[in-house]
Amino acid sequence: MAKSVRRMRGDQWVNGAREPHFFGIRHLSPAGAYHLLALLDEIKPTAVLIEGPSDAVELANQLVSPGIIPPVALLAYTEQLPVRTVLYPFADYSPEYQALRWAGQNDRHVDLIDLPTEITLALIEPRRIASASDNSEEKLPDLYSRIAELSGEPDYEAYWERYFEHSLEPGTYRGAIARYSSEMRALTEDEELRLAPHQSAYNEIREAYMRRKIRDTIAAGHLPENIVVITGAHHTSALSGELPVMSDKELALLPRVRTRMTLMPYSYYKLSSHSGYGAGNEAPAYFELLWQCMRHGEPERLASLYLSTVAARMREQGTWRSTASVIEAVRLAEALASMHDGLRPTWKDLRDSATILFGHGEYAVVAEALAKTDIGTAIGHLPEGVSQTPVQDDLNRELKRLKLEKYKTLVAADLELDLRENRRVKSEEAAFLDLNRSVLLHRLSALGVRFARKQHARQADATWAEHWVLQWSPEAEIEIVESTLKGETIELAAAYVIHEELLACTDISEAAKMIRRAGNCGLPQVAGQAVTALQRLAVDTGSMAQIADTVRELSVLLQYGSVRRMDTEALLPIMKQLFLRGCLMLVDASGCNDDAAAEIVTAIHAMNAVAQEHYNEVDEQLWVTKLKELAARDDRNAKLSGYAFSIVLERNEAGEEDCAREVARRLSPGIPADLGAGWFEGLSLRNRYALLSRNYLWRHLDSYIQTLELEQFKRSLVFLRRSFANFEPREKASIAELLGDLWGTGADATGEELQRSLNEEEKEMLDELNDFDFGDI
Repeated sequence: MAKSVRRMRGDQWVNGAREPHFFGIRHLSPAGAYHLLALLDEIKPTAVLIEGPSDAVELANQLVSPGIIPPVALLAYTEQLPVRTVLYPFADYSPEYQALRWAGQNDRHVDLIDLPTEITLALIEPRRIASASDNSEEKLPDLYSRIAELSGEPDYEAYWERYFEHSLEPGTYRGAIARYSSEMRALTEDEELRLAPHQSAYNEIREAYMRRKIRDTIAAGHLPENIVVITGAHHTSALSGELPVMSDKELALLPRVRTRMTLMPYSYYKLSSHSGYGAGNEAPAYFELLWQCMRHGEPERLASLYLSTVAARMREQGTWRSTASVIEAVRLAEALASMHDGLRPTWKDLRDSATILFGHGEYAVVAEALAKTDIGTAIGHLPEGVSQTPVQDDLNRELKRLKLEKYKTLVAADLELDLRENRRVKSEEAAFLDLNRSVLLHRLSALGVRFARKQHARQADATWAEHWVLQWSPEAEIEIVESTLKGETIELAAAYVIHEELLACTDISEAAKMIRRAGNCGLPQVAGQAVTALQRLAVDTGSMAQIADTVRELSVLLQYGSVRRMDTEALLPIMKQLFLRGCLMLVDASGCNDDAAAEIVTAIHAMNAVAQEHYNEVDEQLWVTKLKELAARDDRNAKLSGYAFSIVLERNEAGEEDCAREVARRLSPGIPADLGAGWFEGLSLRNRYALLSRNYLWRHLDSYIQTLELEQFKRSLVFLRRSFANFEPREKASIAELLGDLWGTGADATGEELQRSLNEEEKEMLDELNDFDFGDI
């Protein structure tokens, strides 16, 4: 057993006499990168080992290729659905990135020593599952808060910056962070602050694997003293050769999933977020400024550079701040730092100074300028030829072909498209540029890529106009990469998505929408499959709402299909057939309760619009006949009967006598109040301006009200008040003026009287109405 244990150890990195140079870092630490470069220049190692996925060495070397501009990230993802991802972001001041650059410039061996992504992604899901009683993640923030409190800092980030980022004395960072990390590790192994079992186990697996990689590097001929090992500070104390390495058997037992990897541009905006992917800090642009000051040996210039940048941002917004204010702000920041025995002001000190001197104590005045200075808008760049997935390459080609490359930015931009043929240009590509742009943007939307958001067209009902808002983000890049599993081009991936949705479709209205989606995406074959599915589903459907929705969707397709250059010939007979069925189902479908009536109202509206827009193709007269039948029926839902009558009025298929008869019949004392209220509510759902223009309607309603006895009046007032509740204030004012003319009291005087404040007696009467129980009548 003892021999076995000795064999599994790193054997003290050759007899235990020597150790590699371990350098603990915090990700995205400018001071860490600064001191690490100093160590590398001093040691001049033959091998540089970096915490990172061991199967990503080739991609990591590409990170420092000419033309790559950080921030960038390495993304690993599973080859099977559902896609799981793990992402490693790098800024210019990331210690790992600078180590890769140094190794490349000095032609030294470089290796990544963390678990390969195929194991990481297999383990990552269990890591996310903690027991309900586990509160270790809550304990750690409490610990960090306590550290900040004891140091007199507002938060842990300020503590870290003041005591670790600002000290440039040789060796100070490495020694301080080694001691700090060992003490923190001891605390988190304490009973009260112990990490959750799954977290501890995951860390131990990683560390055993990293020790194995260090041993393998030594076995390959590199002396321990010629090796620099760069890992997160938490792991440094666990990489000693005294501890066992992962055996072949243990490595073979670890779970695996098939993965792929790619490089992608990243952004400072995403680095500023602590949610989502990878490590981050709150002010990536600020730390970039700190890094540049360190590199130039002028850390004392940070305060003046930062505050002058904030002042410049404010000037861009039209708020002028003088040079004297900048000087005073620098002095205040230095004074704040001295109160904490700090060498130089921290980011928090600088923000406080800016708020006081530039914002005169009002944070809102400087908020936007601070955000631009702290976070920035930087987004990384990968040149052609650097590792990409096929779908990424396809997207880049399409953006270039369609002249959309300039929109691949973090700043949102509007794009107006005219889908009609441009006859003023010579080539077909130029003539249909906007149409082809629309196709690409719809395909990206189908894939769930958050690059383009479609807005309502500014011209009402313009089938040829589209308005998009375009804004790139690292999330969009990730979503593009995930689409690789659906197809190697944007077109194939979009076709796959819509086809899969179509296979699961059981609703004719959804099938009709998929025809439009496929048409928008320029996928005629998928559109044909959707038509076939629609025909199959239409045989068995018995829902009036679904039929009306489908008819309306087909109507839109027939109207704008020519703009999209879609073949819509097969859609017309389907629409005619479904329209006929919808007409015949109308009266029966209207025998429903008020909850179901809402969707039937929508269905009637859709059917009526199609009847008007396609009067040459569908049986409009049959539709009108069925509307009249529903309007006259007393045994159907009262709201739907009222709504049908409003359309009949709107179409001038009923006159004043018909209106008087319906008002008297529907609002007579013998009709239950809820039915009368429902009928009038349905009547008022249509074009209210057209309703207001029919004076005879209000005259008959007024005559009816005046014939009522007090109790009947009170009863009618309850349901009429409920019916008018959805009217807008200006519509109510118009009714008041109209009634004033009818009563001979004058429109203005009546309007003023109805809008005056209620007296106490009237308030009591109103309370009685609010408490009125329809069950009492």
